[in-house]
Amino acid sequence: MKKIKRIICGLLSLVLLAGVVSGCTKYESGNEKVYTYDEAIKELNAFQDQIQTDNVKPQLDIYKNDEVSKTLANIDTFPLTVQGSGSINIEVAAATEMSSAAPDDWMNRVAENFNKSGATIGGKSVSVTVRKITSGEVLTYMTESDYRPDVYAPSSDAWGEMLSAKGVSVRKIADRIAGNTAGILMEKNTYDTFVEKYKEVTLKNVLEASIAGDLTFAYTNPYTSSTGLNILTAMLHAFDSSDPLSETAQQKLLDYQKQSPPVAYTTSVLRDQASKGIIKAMVMEEQAYRNTPELKNYVYTPAGIRHDHPLYTFDYASQEKQEAAKLFAEFCRNSESQALADKRGFNLHNDYKSQPSGLDGAGYLAAQKIWKQSKDGGQPIIAVFIADISGSMAGTPINSLKESLLATSSYISSDNYIGLISYADNVHVNLPIKKFDDEQRAYFSGAVKALDIEGNTATYDAVLIALKMMMDKKEEIPNAKMMLFLLSDGAQNRGYSLDRVAPIVGGLKIPVYTIGYNLSDDSTATRELKRLSGINEASLINATSEDLINHMRNLFNVEL
Repeated sequence: MKKIKRIICGLLSLVLLAGVVSGCTKYESGNEKVYTYDEAIKELNAFQDQIQTDNVKPQLDIYKNDEVSKTLANIDTFPLTVQGSGSINIEVAAATEMSSAAPDDWMNRVAENFNKSGATIGGKSVSVTVRKITSGEVLTYMTESDYRPDVYAPSSDAWGEMLSAKGVSVRKIADRIAGNTAGILMEKNTYDTFVEKYKEVTLKNVLEASIAGDLTFAYTNPYTSSTGLNILTAMLHAFDSSDPLSETAQQKLLDYQKQSPPVAYTTSVLRDQASKGIIKAMVMEEQAYRNTPELKNYVYTPAGIRHDHPLYTFDYASQEKQEAAKLFAEFCRNSESQALADKRGFNLHNDYKSQPSGLDGAGYLAAQKIWKQSKDGGQPIIAVFIADISGSMAGTPINSLKESLLATSSYISSDNYIGLISYADNVHVNLPIKKFDDEQRAYFSGAVKALDIEGNTATYDAVLIALKMMMDKKEEIPNAKMMLFLLSDGAQNRGYSLDRVAPIVGGLKIPVYTIGYNLSDDSTATRELKRLSGINEASLINATSEDLINHMRNLFNVEL
């Protein structure tokens, strides 16, 4: 009977066009039917000759510009959540855990109360404008562009020290306006098992358990996430407390990264993975944990430095604005504001003292670079970008696609192997996969600039061709990690469907990061892109044309 079943499955793989392949499926992951790896390879090879494909001769772009400031979207893509109107108005660049929607809106509510309080300086009315922006993005925008807020409210002191190390003259006007900690979050059963073997939840023990294969521990992007930066530097300190930047610490981080899950693009990705039971241990700020009901079955343990939200102003601010900043700092610390902070999940674990990181501002910056070099565990990455050039991409979408790829390609490591294909009715190989050295970068730039609009939308034909390219390249580089980036604005209307392709993607276990252009939340395109990226726990970026560059810059910083 088993022999007959194998024969039937073999015959099915020869008649793909008849649409009866699903009978070979071995198991399901979530709601997706998934092939085994060997089945996925067989099916992928069978599709190869059924898809119309051509090769486009790439053009060398001798005018390629890698200027970092070109990779930054307009600062207004980070919204103003409170708008002041006083004669003296100060803009506060505020961490997102306090400048977002409720319950993460403490700074917004305090600013609104301050603006109603009638504060004055020299007879002039004083007000506050709040901009919602991550602590790491403020560092990037202040050091790589002309953005100059009057006040900076990051999650932790690390960012102020890094700004100072970058040559920005900062003045701290409050050590703490809303107390918080970052730490280790473990699912309750995992926590009990961990404590039984390792006795205490410390970062050192978590790393030991992770290296031993007893625990999967996930954290976030240390370039934008305060929690990610905190845990990264705490790990380096745990590896070598005498010198967290030593070769010993760097090698241990590299060893750890070889078996750790990929660093998450955002905290929301971690939450989603946790809710599915995929990640049992991860980083989280305590305030976010308290405000996330889905994580009630997790146990929180603080670690690293405190996240007390210090307040800074700057030498370039006028004397009036510096005085206004001090008034606002005092208002943040009054009893009414602190009572509101308590309600919003802040000011817990007040007895927790920061664990030393052994680093100053320059050290934090160096730690980020060390992470960038070691995040893939010394393994190169094979990646293909798939660009939708169908008719619906005409105008703003295709221009945004080109701009975002050109602007952010400088964040892709030269150790990785990169290719580019495009699709409409047919699939075009615009750039074969090669190591991303200066020459390949220039060809990549030329290929992107040459993209032009055509007809229909054969999305999953293109996915299949990209997968085949990557698997062929992996024969040359067997230890490489692989990932796809699909950039599209519409649903497939030509060629193979997602139902036909999803089992192959699942069987190969290649994450597909999908980047949607101006998608509506309930559109077929959004549902399909989200489904495709969810097969192997990647992510969908559903971004407007204005902020897409920032999303892609941060994604590439994490993944490439």
